[in-house]
Amino acid sequence: MNNHDKNKQIIYTAQAVLEGKIKGWKGIFPFLGPAFIASVAYMDPGNFATNITAGSKYGYALLWVIAASNLMAVLIQSLSAKLGIATGRNLPEVARGYFPKPVSVFLWIQSELVIIATDLAEFIGSSLGLHLLFGVPMVPAALITAIASFVILECQRRGFRSLETVIVVMISMVVLSFAVQTVLAKPDVGAVAEGLLTPKFIGADSILLASGILGATVMPHAIYLHSSLTQNRIVGKGELEKKKIFQFEFLDILFAMLISGAINMAMLIVAAALFHKNGYVVEDLDKAFYLFHHLSGTAAAAFFGFGLLIAGLSSSSVGTMAGDVVMQGFINKRIPIYVRRIITMVPPLAIIISGINPTKALVVSQVVLSFGIAFALIPLIIFTSKRKIMGILVNHRLTTVISWMVATLVILLNLFILFHTLVG
Repeated sequence: MNNHDKNKQIIYTAQAVLEGKIKGWKGIFPFLGPAFIASVAYMDPGNFATNITAGSKYGYALLWVIAASNLMAVLIQSLSAKLGIATGRNLPEVARGYFPKPVSVFLWIQSELVIIATDLAEFIGSSLGLHLLFGVPMVPAALITAIASFVILECQRRGFRSLETVIVVMISMVVLSFAVQTVLAKPDVGAVAEGLLTPKFIGADSILLASGILGATVMPHAIYLHSSLTQNRIVGKGELEKKKIFQFEFLDILFAMLISGAINMAMLIVAAALFHKNGYVVEDLDKAFYLFHHLSGTAAAAFFGFGLLIAGLSSSSVGTMAGDVVMQGFINKRIPIYVRRIITMVPPLAIIISGINPTKALVVSQVVLSFGIAFALIPLIIFTSKRKIMGILVNHRLTTVISWMVATLVILLNLFILFHTLVG
């Protein structure tokens, strides 16, 4: 069976589920996938940097921040998925139909800058992973990363299920790498439970770092992309079918966010168990790699580098897909995805060739992301709160209120990060 036939079979099976012909856990399978692709943004190299720093500085104390961030992510990604299901359009397309043309053009420009910043973080992360694992100099490592990202993008042309399968396999590799690291680190289970269940800060700097964790979790390009992944994947014939599709997709979101949250927690737990326990404050990923080797052995260091490499590669390809979505959606233009991949590779390649510290470049990328989050979140909440746009899937009043509270918190914290980074 070729990829086209596989995609048709999945759609046929999903329709049988909606009609009640297939029930039970077997019925969930055709709807799984979109959230796993979007969730890659929640475990990119920017998350590595913030989680390792948080664990090394404050031990297990900020674990609850990761848990809270993932709960917010479930809400935000569910709104995005719901918009695509209800309207058959992605967030940028709805914005183009709702806002004046100059506003759409502005939203397109800022979203492209955000995606370039995202690609910078992910490109540097995967190149650094190659460098740390195999001793490949950063420039050749960046070129190898570029080639690998083209291979992953080729899966998109072969149908949505091929891409979803590749992404799920890559996520599984990251899960495996951090599961092994967690076992090798031998964390304090009681301290883990306390950090997860007892919200607290340890001084003003921990508040800044908590803001950074949240800023590295809620990603604008994941919001744009998720609505695109659900808009035409399985199309409901009426309002009730759309509601059923969303119920299944919500399970997809819960599964994906649970896994991404576990990975992020594992990063912090391992850093707390090794670095904080031994008095090391680690803010550079290359230093983390060498300390893993020193404190826990070759295997732990290798799994860390491997996880960084795989996370960077998968995230980079997802960022390229998001770029295609925002251009087509906001200004109704499209360029070949391989041409886009080449264009977005230029800034990270230039930075790597210039010899700039990779971790500092990651920090800069997070500042740009902080700027863009409001322009994705605010339209998303506006649109999903309008019955004329959403029909039966319109937000409940309570959902809207909570969404605005989350958006306000996320935007204020990102502005705090932006101010602190620029002003100090």
